[in-house]
Amino acid sequence: MAAEAPIGINVSAEHEPLLRRLDGITPLLNENAERSEALGRLTEVVVEALHDTGVFRVCIPRELGGYEFSPRQILDTVSRLSYADSAASWSVMALQMVTGTTAAYLGADAARDLFADVGAGRHALIAGQGTKPGTAVRADGGYRITGHWHFASGLPMASHIHTAALCAETGESLVCTLPKEHVEQVDNWDVMGLRATGSIDYRCEDVFVPSTHAYEAATTDNRHGGAMYRMGLVNMSAIFHSGWALGVGRRMLDEMKALAAKKTGGPNASVDTGQFHAEFAAAESRLRSARAWAMEVWADNEATLGRGELLSAEQETLTRLMLNNATWSAQAVGETVYKWAGTAALRRGVLQRFFRDLHAGTQHVTSGPVVLQNCGKWLSGLASESAWVFLDLNPTR
Repeated sequence: MAAEAPIGINVSAEHEPLLRRLDGITPLLNENAERSEALGRLTEVVVEALHDTGVFRVCIPRELGGYEFSPRQILDTVSRLSYADSAASWSVMALQMVTGTTAAYLGADAARDLFADVGAGRHALIAGQGTKPGTAVRADGGYRITGHWHFASGLPMASHIHTAALCAETGESLVCTLPKEHVEQVDNWDVMGLRATGSIDYRCEDVFVPSTHAYEAATTDNRHGGAMYRMGLVNMSAIFHSGWALGVGRRMLDEMKALAAKKTGGPNASVDTGQFHAEFAAAESRLRSARAWAMEVWADNEATLGRGELLSAEQETLTRLMLNNATWSAQAVGETVYKWAGTAALRRGVLQRFFRDLHAGTQHVTSGPVVLQNCGKWLSGLASESAWVFLDLNPTR
C-alpha cells in the first residue's frame, strides 16, 4: 500500500535562484545551438552547465532531495529555458517529467536504487516513451518486457529508461524503469526540427524488470512527494509542454521585434505597414492570452490538489485543452513571425531553428487532433459520463 502523501502543493524557494542560474547559461546555450544540432544531441559543455544549474532536480520530490517545484513554477521554468534554447528545454522537460514522476510513483526500494543522493546531483536521469506500449510478461519478482519505442527525448543524457508495457495476463498498462544499457538504442534521429534533442528509438527483447521498478501507468497514487503528483502522468506532461510552447512563442515574437527595429525606415519596409502592426498585435494578444489561461488552469488545479482532492473530469478536460491552446497559439505566432521576417527566417540562425523546433513540437501526441476532439466531446455534454485515461475518454458506466 502506498504511503500517505502530505497534503498541499510545495512552492519551492529555489525557483527564482534557479531562473537566475538558467539566465546565466543562456549565452552558452546560444553559442552551442548550431553544434548541438549537428551532433543530434546537446554538447557536453551544455549538458554539464545544465547539471550545474540544478534544473534536473525541478520535478523530483523534495523528500528525496529534489526541488519539487509547483506546477506554475515548473511552467515558468520550462518557459524560461525554452526561450533561451528550444531544443535544450525540450530535452530537459522530457527528462524531468519522466524522472520526477518515476521518483513519485515508485516505492522505497526503487528510490534507494535510483535517488539515493539527489542533493549531490548523483541520481538517475530517466528518458523514454509511455504512449505506445510494448508487452510485459509476468515473471518471478517482476516482468519481462519486449518492444520497440520511439521518441526517447534526451536519451543521450539519461542513465535509465522509462517505458510503457502492457501485461496481457493482468490487463495492466505498466511503466517500467530499467538501466539504459539494457536496451538497444536505434540511432535514427533524422528530422526537421528538435534535432538537438537526440529523441531516438530504442528496443529490447525479454528484459527483466523487477516489480519494485514498475507502476500502473494511470496511477494517481504517489509514494513520494506532495499533492502535485496526484494529477497523474498526462497532466504532469501538460505542465511541461505548455511551458515549452509559450517560451518558444515568446522568443519568436521578441526576435521579430528586434528584426523590425532593423528593417523600419527602409525602402518598402513591410514592418512599416498597418497590416504588420495589426498582425503583430494579434500575435502578442494570442500568446499572452494563452499564457494567462495556462496560469489560471494551473492555479485552479493547484487549489484542488492542495485540498487533498483529485482533479475533476472538467479540470482534466480543461488541462488538456489548455495545452492544445498553448501549443497551437505558439504555432500561430510562429507563422506570423515567419511571414513578416521574410528571407531572414530562411537563413540559418535563431529564427529558422526556433521555427523548425516549434513545428516539430506541435506533432506531440498530447497536442494532437484526437485530444482536441475528445475535449470538445466532453465539454459539449456528449461524454459527461466518461473519464480520462491518458489521452482517451472512457465511459464510467
